Amino acid sequence: MLWIKMFHILAMTSWMAGIFYLPRIFVHYTEGREAGQDVERLKIMAKKLFGFMTVMAVFTLGLGLYLWLGYGFSGGWLHAKLTFVALLIGYHFWCRAYLQKMLLDDLGKTGRYFRLFNELPLLIFIPILIFVVVKPF
Repeated sequence: MLWIKMFHILAMTSWMAGIFYLPRIFVHYTEGREAGQDVERLKIMAKKLFGFMTVMAVFTLGLGLYLWLGYGFSGGWLHAKLTFVALLIGYHFWCRAYLQKMLLDDLGKTGRYFRLFNELPLLIFIPILIFVVVKPF
């Protein structure tokens, strides 16, 4: 079970790296486009990164489900954690929607918006860490 937990943490870390970096690509794309720069490379980077982070999300969720079945579903902390995991999945799909708009050159938001958008996953991830490590209830 410890190997499964280790791979779960590894996949989650990789997923979160993508979740934190993709909105930064949106910032650079938006600001580069406004400055008249060539931003086509950023589209390719974003598309590849989203594919990678989606694979890592699937591994994270699959291994998490395996751990849940192995250890059982108990404690209020786990219910709370899963609520925030659901929010993180929603944020992942929100990024997908922005990626699709970016590929059509239709992001329609400012660099400042995407800088703030980039902070949301941290606000989701911190409670997850608290619930897993501290298990407050």
